Amino acid sequence: MTPEELLEIETNIVLVLKNVYDPEITVNIYDLGLIYDIDVEPDGTANITMTLTAPNCPMADILLKEVNDQVGQVKGVSQVKIDLTFEPQWNQTMMSDEAKLELGFM
Repeated sequence: MTPEELLEIETNIVLVLKNVYDPEITVNIYDLGLIYDIDVEPDGTANITMTLTAPNCPMADILLKEVNDQVGQVKGVSQVKIDLTFEPQWNQTMMSDEAKLELGFM
């Protein structure tokens, strides 16, 4: 794949992640700041580094499955690998301005 094609796939991944919502907070996981990194390899493997709002999040399995399912449907993605990390630990400063506004933090 060309660098342009990889960039287009990454852009499309961001778009689908903006449709995945944290079940406990009415903001999508991308604007919430839960997605730390998106990297698409030339073979179509999408590597997603993400976190959760809390390490003991009761909805973790559901959220990870939804990310896997949604990203897996993006044209050009052959495989999804999710690296769940808690370093750095998520905090409210990681949210986009849109998310902060929506939640009343601005």
